Amino acid sequence: MPYVTSPAWVDPPLDLASNYGERPLNLAAWPKPKQKLVPDPVIEAQIAKQVAGMSLAEKVAQIIQADIAAISPEEAKALKIGAILNGGNSAPHGRFDASAQEWLDLVDSFFEGDDPNAIPILFGTDAVHGHSNVAGATIFPHNINLGAARDVGLAYAMGVATAKEIAVTGMDWTFSPTVAVAKDLRWGRTYEAFSCDPDLVCRLGAAMILGLQGEPGTSGFLGVDKVGCAAKHFLGDGATRDGRDQGETNCSESELISHHAAPYLAAIDAGATAIMASFSSWGGQGMHGRHDMLTKLLKQHWGFDGLVAGDWNGHGQLPGATPGFAPQALVAGLDMYMAPDSWRALLASTVELVTSDPSLVSRLDDAVLRMLRFKARLGLQKKGRPAARPLAGQFSLLSRSEHLELARRAVRQSAVLLKHEDQILPLAGNQHILVCGRGADALDLACGGWTLSWQGGGDFSGLFPGSQTLLEGVQAKVKSSGGRVSFNPAGQWSDKPGVALVVLGEEPYAEFRGDCDTLAYRPGDPSDYALIDRLAASGIPVVTVLYSGRPLWMNPALNRSKAFIAAFLPGTQAGALADLLIAAPSELVPDFQGRLPFPWPAHSDHFDLCAPSPSRAPLFPLGFGLCRTDQTAWQRLHEHSTARKHDPLTLFDRGVPQGEWTAELTDFSGSTTLKKTGLLGGAASPGRQVAIRPADYGQQENAWAIQWGGAGSLSFAGPPLNLSREVNADYALYLTAIAKNLKGLEVSLLPPDAPGLSEATCSIALSSVAQHEQSFVIPLKRFAELGIEMNHVHRLVVLGQEMSDLMLVKAYFAPMVAGRA
Repeated sequence: MPYVTSPAWVDPPLDLASNYGERPLNLAAWPKPKQKLVPDPVIEAQIAKQVAGMSLAEKVAQIIQADIAAISPEEAKALKIGAILNGGNSAPHGRFDASAQEWLDLVDSFFEGDDPNAIPILFGTDAVHGHSNVAGATIFPHNINLGAARDVGLAYAMGVATAKEIAVTGMDWTFSPTVAVAKDLRWGRTYEAFSCDPDLVCRLGAAMILGLQGEPGTSGFLGVDKVGCAAKHFLGDGATRDGRDQGETNCSESELISHHAAPYLAAIDAGATAIMASFSSWGGQGMHGRHDMLTKLLKQHWGFDGLVAGDWNGHGQLPGATPGFAPQALVAGLDMYMAPDSWRALLASTVELVTSDPSLVSRLDDAVLRMLRFKARLGLQKKGRPAARPLAGQFSLLSRSEHLELARRAVRQSAVLLKHEDQILPLAGNQHILVCGRGADALDLACGGWTLSWQGGGDFSGLFPGSQTLLEGVQAKVKSSGGRVSFNPAGQWSDKPGVALVVLGEEPYAEFRGDCDTLAYRPGDPSDYALIDRLAASGIPVVTVLYSGRPLWMNPALNRSKAFIAAFLPGTQAGALADLLIAAPSELVPDFQGRLPFPWPAHSDHFDLCAPSPSRAPLFPLGFGLCRTDQTAWQRLHEHSTARKHDPLTLFDRGVPQGEWTAELTDFSGSTTLKKTGLLGGAASPGRQVAIRPADYGQQENAWAIQWGGAGSLSFAGPPLNLSREVNADYALYLTAIAKNLKGLEVSLLPPDAPGLSEATCSIALSSVAQHEQSFVIPLKRFAELGIEMNHVHRLVVLGQEMSDLMLVKAYFAPMVAGRA
């Protein structure tokens, strides 16, 4: 019997194991870990005593993790909240450029005090490729690069360096490593995975955990220079249908065992102290609520006694649950709710629930014991105040020379040479080299997502001392060789260069925004290919370097380049690529060592590359990578792409409604439907209260100018969208526009049938006096709070009053600047 959405227990006591039996597990077929952490009798006695002395409210508070943007240190200490995190877009004072000192001060402000009996607050962060939320830290290449390097020692060393830099800011725990076995390159988290090869993921994931935590059973395990890990996301998140994040894992139980469970067994063998549950589902049931997975498999069959942590409001996606009420997850075996902005309601509802149903006390006590065991293993009581710990405040450890050189080593070892003609590499440093392309001097493209913010991107100028773009690396090499470098992003030159180095790249992304429908590079935007075409047509040899979070269909660039290098996401030491590309005097040029961690697509719609029997052969197989001396004959590739440009979350762009969306003008006299092909000069509502005409913005008729002479609306309607996961991911409605008069302007979202709801009761006012382009950003949560069913939205309405005037450039849904873990 399912739970209801009000905080009242139905038919207590209730065993949830029967609720998740649509696809039951055959536990006898699942292997067990070879070893696991051994409980410490001293710790066990200590935490049992602590639990016995806690009130019900204190117990519930202990299993909740709140985000720094939604809780104050005073609240956390008064309520004895168990854990704190900074989400991907949360930072001290809301500033991504906050100093390491500000981070340390923030973490220290949550410390309970000097009471030896107080239970310390646990602080977690997404340090997924270095301490990547903190300006000044070493930003290492992403996991996909480690998969290309295939070096266990390198992964271990990066874990060691990352743990030290985290300890400098007083934090205790990183939500890494991701040990997903990514099977569909459309997944926006592909670059967070080491590979599609389970064995490689096992070896690299275990090495990273040993680097972060230390070797179990040794004196250095979880010492002052170590942090806790969280192997994630349990289980099967890399194999969701169509590569959609938080989707349904599309595989058999035998494949779940052989491919997706193996890295978790390796993680437990390596001493993993925490495992994070996945948003994804299997057999139609969400992992946050699967008793058979979290309790019967992970805790009982595998004997894992560590912390089973939730992901960002993942408990709220279970049937019948909300972010503020989700007993299903607790009963299923979740030990810590990550409730960043829903923690108040969750705390109150869970206390009320357990009060009314004492049968839940034993499960609650087990969760609290696991939280306290995790804290004790991390030594939080012994380590004391974050600001007083041995490495705290030693900011010279951030981006120290040894860590930067480690990052450079990772860049060099992970670059994969896919094409090499005429022995063009290494380039002679004493010649004239033209460096061009959008990625050449763009540190954000080299770093990708999860860098200072959730989705990444932005101006990193001055934020990472010691960083080096590829342009800067080339300039340094060529200067010592007596050559000359010209830099022009568009590839223009005054005197003809001997060679052109073109650096291309995807825009940074994380999950959601990174999920895609095609493997084509920048679909709908041929400008980068045109750049290479123009250079090659002028007789200039082209060497292309690509920054990307996954293999991409790049046939036009491959055909026209003499050499092509997949650098993936090299981080703030992208300049180390120049060590492979440029021959400087008296320096040995290292050869390429990188090997593909995923197959490379021959077609833009080749999505089953990682399947046991792909429908078509890849262009380059898993493990492919050339050395400079390899002799290969290049056969021209086809250049036909089936890429589709339209994003269903874009409603209006370039002067017309997108996809299946249509537009309508409405006033007291009725409605006028606008032609999808454009305005053809203009249109008006039947009573002429709303008039609209095409406007030029950047190019001809690229926007709509809307004027209100009275009350009326402009609306866009289309197939219903399920925006429930976007609400959870802190998406927003963006209206890119120029406003001259916002008097009376309001925006609403509506489902097809909304009894009791109207445009007026579900609208949010726009407020601004700007006379230039801006994005009006309305969090989807604000619409949900008005009672709108966000899983069935089909209409966007812009309401206006007399004298309102707006030029609309674009309307779309996208991640907002308020993150998630």
